[in-house]
Amino acid sequence: MRFLSTAISTVLHPMLIPTLGLFLIFNLGGHFTYLPIDHKRVIYLIIFLSTCALPLSLVPLFMLLGVIKSVHMRDRKERILPTVLTGIFYCLGYFFLSRIPIVPSFIQGFMLATIIAISIALLITLFWKISMHMIGIGGLTGALLALSFRFGIDIWLLFAGAVILAGLLGSARLFLNAHTPGQVHAGFLLGGLVVFAGTLLF
Repeated sequence: MRFLSTAISTVLHPMLIPTLGLFLIFNLGGHFTYLPIDHKRVIYLIIFLSTCALPLSLVPLFMLLGVIKSVHMRDRKERILPTVLTGIFYCLGYFFLSRIPIVPSFIQGFMLATIIAISIALLITLFWKISMHMIGIGGLTGALLALSFRFGIDIWLLFAGAVILAGLLGSARLFLNAHTPGQVHAGFLLGGLVVFAGTLLF
């Protein structure tokens, strides 16, 4: 059971969620589905580098300098600096996306909403350990709901699947003693509400 919980936490890691969300956005309908493949590759590259590759590349350095004790960052204080730098990388990603005319506004809104969620999570982390995993899956769920509302796309089965995955992920985090139920629920609600509202409005 521990192996399964670890596997779920790894596959649904918050650093992978934006790229997964972008994949779903590009394949669920809407005008952005028909973007040329070369344009999609550029957007994929920017999203993956800014939200996954660059933040992940700093983990060995943080461990070497003693900023974090392990990749799991179980202590709340260990998460502060990595979250700050992750937010900076997200901002760089958004900056480059906003400078490319071909990038749909929905994707820019998704990225901006994610930055807002990270910023709020950072403020909370100064005092309390909220679940970043649940913020990520909550954000993905919120983005799917916003996609349905904004473009009238029928994705309710996929939305239900995202909710089920969120339940599995939350259970995995609780089984691993990484968070309390309150931290899990708060993370999901924060990610879901902020990304839903931001993606729908921006």
